[in-house]
Amino acid sequence: MGKKQIAQLSFLDYVIGISLGSIAAEMATDLDRPFYYFFLAMAIYLVLDLILTFFARKATFLKKFIRGRPIILVENGKICYKNLCRSKLDINDLLSMCRAKGYFDLREVAYCIFETSGDISVLPAASSVPAKSMEVGVTPPPPSLSKDVVEDGKVVLKALSEVGKDVLWLYERLGGDEETVKNIALATYYCETDELRVHFK
Repeated sequence: MGKKQIAQLSFLDYVIGISLGSIAAEMATDLDRPFYYFFLAMAIYLVLDLILTFFARKATFLKKFIRGRPIILVENGKICYKNLCRSKLDINDLLSMCRAKGYFDLREVAYCIFETSGDISVLPAASSVPAKSMEVGVTPPPPSLSKDVVEDGKVVLKALSEVGKDVLWLYERLGGDEETVKNIALATYYCETDELRVHFK
C-alpha cells in the first residue's frame, strides 16, 4: 500500500501493530484453543520487535531495509517521475502534499523529498524566499492559482476551458500532438505570465 498508509509509523511498527491486532481479535472469538496460545504468539512478536529495533540501531543496512530511505521527488525544480512512481504516488498526490506545506506553485520548489514517515520535506527555490524580495525592495506579484492542463499524460479539458484555451492551442504551445502529451507528467499554465511549464516523464 505504500508509505501513505503508514503515516508516522515505521514499516515494522505497522506490521507488528496489525499482527497483534489480528491475534487479539482471534483470541476474542476463538473459544476452542487455550488462551495462552495467543499470549505466546503476541510475546513472540513483541520480542521480535525489540530485537529488530535493537539491531536496526546498530546496522545501517538493516535500518534502511526496515525503515526505507528518503526519495527525491523534485530535483532542481524538475519532477523525478520515476521516483514518483516508485513511491506509489501520482501527480495529484505530489501537488496536494506540496500545497499542505504552503507551496501552491512548483516553481517555488527546488527540492522535494519523500521521507520514510510518509511526509515530505521541501527546500524552496532561492527566488521564492519572501525575505529576499523584501530586502531588495521588490514587491512580488500578487499570488494567483495556476492551472494544470496536463496530468499524467492526459489533457485536463476543464482546466483548459477555465483559462479560455483549447486542445489545439495546447498542441501548438507544446510543439507536438497527442503523442507528445502522453510523455508529459505535468504541464502547468500560469495566466499572469502566459507561461506553460512542462515536466516530462
